[in-house]
Amino acid sequence: MADTTNPDIIYTKVDEAPELASASFLPIIQKFASAAGVTVGTRDISLAGRILATFPEFLTEDQRQSDDLAELGQLVKTPEANVIKLPNISASVPQLVAAVKELQAQGYALPDYPDAPETDEEKAVRAKYDTIKGSAVNPVLREGNSDRRAAKAVKAYAQSNPHRMGDWSADSKTRVSSMTSGDFRSNEKSATLPAETTAKIVLIAEDGSETVLKDGLSFPAGTVVDATFMSAKALDAFISEEIASTKRDGTLFSLHLKATMMKVSDPIIFGHAVKSYLQPVFDKHGDKLAEAGVNPNSGLGDMMARITDMPEVKGDIERVLAERPPLYMVDSDKGLTNLHVPSDVIVDASMPALIRAGGKGWGPDGKEHDSNCVIPDSSYASVYEETINYFKETGKLDPATAGTVQNIGLMAQKAEEYGSHPTTFEIPHNGTVRMVLGDGTVLHEHAVETGDIWRSASTRKAPIQDWVQLAIDRQKAEGCEAIFWLDETRAHDAELLKYVTPILDAKGVADKFRIMAPREATRASFETIREGKTSIAVTGNVLRDYLTDLFPILELATSAKMLSIVKLMNGGGLFETGAGGSAPKHVQQLMEQNHLRWDSLGEFCALGESLQFLADVRSNEKARVLGKAVDAATQGILDNDRSPSRKVGEPDNRDSHYWFARYWAEALAAQSEEAELAAHFAPIAKALADKEAAILSELAAAQGQPADLGGYYHTDATKTEAVMRPSATLNAIIG
Repeated sequence: MADTTNPDIIYTKVDEAPELASASFLPIIQKFASAAGVTVGTRDISLAGRILATFPEFLTEDQRQSDDLAELGQLVKTPEANVIKLPNISASVPQLVAAVKELQAQGYALPDYPDAPETDEEKAVRAKYDTIKGSAVNPVLREGNSDRRAAKAVKAYAQSNPHRMGDWSADSKTRVSSMTSGDFRSNEKSATLPAETTAKIVLIAEDGSETVLKDGLSFPAGTVVDATFMSAKALDAFISEEIASTKRDGTLFSLHLKATMMKVSDPIIFGHAVKSYLQPVFDKHGDKLAEAGVNPNSGLGDMMARITDMPEVKGDIERVLAERPPLYMVDSDKGLTNLHVPSDVIVDASMPALIRAGGKGWGPDGKEHDSNCVIPDSSYASVYEETINYFKETGKLDPATAGTVQNIGLMAQKAEEYGSHPTTFEIPHNGTVRMVLGDGTVLHEHAVETGDIWRSASTRKAPIQDWVQLAIDRQKAEGCEAIFWLDETRAHDAELLKYVTPILDAKGVADKFRIMAPREATRASFETIREGKTSIAVTGNVLRDYLTDLFPILELATSAKMLSIVKLMNGGGLFETGAGGSAPKHVQQLMEQNHLRWDSLGEFCALGESLQFLADVRSNEKARVLGKAVDAATQGILDNDRSPSRKVGEPDNRDSHYWFARYWAEALAAQSEEAELAAHFAPIAKALADKEAAILSELAAAQGQPADLGGYYHTDATKTEAVMRPSATLNAIIG
């Protein structure tokens, strides 16, 4: 059960590797913070926690869990909010189903996830589960815009200890493919509402009958409202052609989507790719596959699990796989392809990794090959295409001399596409979709066909204005190049520019910013950082997500070490700790070898910012000293190379937490601003130093054997603590 007190700082309980690391790190934070009168509590936003909170009627009194996400959703709208948010699972359907099955096995009488709900009860259960899958957390908590950048200590370390970059050659066959018509980008319409209004979305069939897809929408004045659709026919034709062209080129076929954040549209697009790739199998065995419950949207892995007793179908799948171009592999050793699970290849992590590797991806033969990177919608594909073209021309980036790209991202109040899940629909029949305002005005309309994916998204006036001001403040603080990544030929961006340019003019700072379409901005930013300089990318929500992986992975080797501050619009602070895309592999290694290579550097950076913020709003000078000491400890981790190793038998996440605690205590003991804190931490620092050999020996002894966590999505707290706090000596000092 989550902490029910009212702590000064809330540290979120999440999933996978970040949550395992918390079992080791959070007791250290709570011990140190208490010396400054600062309380640190938890709220559960994990996938398992959200499932349990959603279905109390199926659980016993002891099993029920509070809806911590809803509570935090209210807190972040207040000036008192101080939340450290770790990366949580944005669940695909296979992940959601797996979590439900695990909880059921643990004695929670949850209903099954209905793949094809028929009864009203099943539809009600499905509707509840649909609120959990995908990016259900971030839109609720992000009541502010994003300020992401590499902490100075992290950037300096990356330049002094440059990571390996794959070589690029001018004749690389790696390329990006995206649709040139019929996609979301080409069909987009956008308008700014002059007055507050309500709206509904209706589908009018060819016979004139009307179906209400969504009613009860409301928008304040000044909201930018978009509508668009992707043609299913155009999508299928595009994928079919790319499969053929990949075969001709002799490269890997790799599909790159965001089936977690875009939890309605992208799994459908993924399903189109799975079906197109295996089209001969579906043509021949369509009825059998349907009877077995096969849904292409769930991927090849789920499909194979459902046809274990169908040798003929399995044989035909293997033949088609042999005939088609080889697939980009998630894990070639285990035979996990790009098309196995929709959540396994997430574009903002997978594309930078491929680019960092010189355009190479792993094939089924366990070797690296050039790849056709298929990104169906062209809205942002140009960023990756231009990146690849740039490196083909100039060669790889040198992390030792590269500058940095910071980001100011428009994301508050579910801005843009990432808030579109409730207004995204797979069209059931031919007709016309209309968005109709309260006074009967048709704001947007599209002629659509069966299977098309239609969506609407909105961006409110206040977040836009806040975003522009945040960009102005950041540019003033840095004094560097700043670019609004906006394309005046795109409908949505053209509406944003109606806000951006007048604000810049009114503030007298128009000369401090450039406005460039994403393709041109990509090249300009790389040219800037190749000279060792800084650029600020001022972007919308999706580009924020993409760029804060792309540039950090090339600059730092990871996006998990970014400083990520969300300045909440009502005065509070949300401090994010980086990306969690590699977390599943980390958990697997821990469970097999009791070695956790997760790097908590993002948590260290967020903690320092959270304490400094608390000091400002509460006038708590002890908290300020704690925050400064966190920065010193973080620098100590980097300077002394105390980050986790990837290999079992070498220092891991738990070792880094020992060193962080020691450096933190030593910095507090040495400072002169707060004598009481110095006196309190002097004996702790001495004990941590004197007991170094014993602590490191106990931590090392824990490694090498399988670790029992009591679960994956819903671990056992006692077992997890035993695994993550194996040093009795350290525990005695920390408490």
